[in-house]
Amino acid sequence: MPDTLFESLSSVERFEILEGASTLSGKHAHHLEKDVWVVYTLRALWDSSFGASLTFKGGTSLSKVHRAIRRFSEDLDVTYDIRSFAPDLVAGSGDEALPPNRSQEKRWTREIRRRLADWTATWALPQLTVKLSEVDSSIRLYAEEDRLKVRYEPLFRGYGFVTPEVIVEFGARSTGEPRAEGSVACDAAPYLPEVTFPSARPLTMAAERTFWEKATAVHVFCRQQRIRGERLSRHWHDLVRLDDAGMAQKALADRNLACAVARHKSKFFREKDAAGTWIDYMAAVSGNLQLVPEGAFGKGLAEDYGRMLTDGMLLDDGESFEHLMHRCGELQARVNQLAQ
Repeated sequence: MPDTLFESLSSVERFEILEGASTLSGKHAHHLEKDVWVVYTLRALWDSSFGASLTFKGGTSLSKVHRAIRRFSEDLDVTYDIRSFAPDLVAGSGDEALPPNRSQEKRWTREIRRRLADWTATWALPQLTVKLSEVDSSIRLYAEEDRLKVRYEPLFRGYGFVTPEVIVEFGARSTGEPRAEGSVACDAAPYLPEVTFPSARPLTMAAERTFWEKATAVHVFCRQQRIRGERLSRHWHDLVRLDDAGMAQKALADRNLACAVARHKSKFFREKDAAGTWIDYMAAVSGNLQLVPEGAFGKGLAEDYGRMLTDGMLLDDGESFEHLMHRCGELQARVNQLAQ
């Protein structure tokens, strides 16, 4: 079937195609199926009327665009440029578009959350519904505040840790910069060249900024010492893979970027540690970063990591939790030494 579009295939043909790709690649068929819908969703987002103002970020961008990690990445983290989304709020706030004081921080956050929930339901949902229904009429989309859920009829059973839906989580409190256009293909595509799978070209956040965003998030998790939902351990895995790819070293060399992330999080993501003290992001990027968990939190994180290993989400990059923490300890020491 030369040059056959994947979306033109019947359900039976799609099942056979993805099962064949699973055999050839060694990857789970249901992972390959969900990955196809991840790419369809990305394509729909950047083909929309608001695509030029969006930035693709997070772990899935590291996997699908930067190819720095090999874990299965199932959901999408997307930022709407705050300068386009809320120009009235950011007028006169400078290149970083940050609120000038604590009172404005609260006002901006409250107003953006309200607007984002409305925009997700009245703009994002209708446009993506039209585009994705052209691929499969059984597709269903649901808006939940600032999240969009794309649910598809699964061809395979036994999804386990992975669910048959793509969650798009929108944000609008950042410029998304630095960013550049990236290229995204389906994981099954290299194994079946006779089939044309979907592809996308999203504007994507630089991996160096994603490193600092993840590193400061891990710092907060370690200081708070509590698990926030499932798959939290993926952030530690991603940091080590970014280090392996040389992208952590590039991030460490960019002091201005580290401080920009710290300033942004200090304005929009204020958090308290387990003792109730406000977490100092600038101190975290200036020689006081914590990447290694302690006590009961470390045990809970190890259990979460074990579930990811069992479901095959880490592909062939699933080292032991002990080794992962050892690597994080080395990275923590290097980051803090350079920052000082």
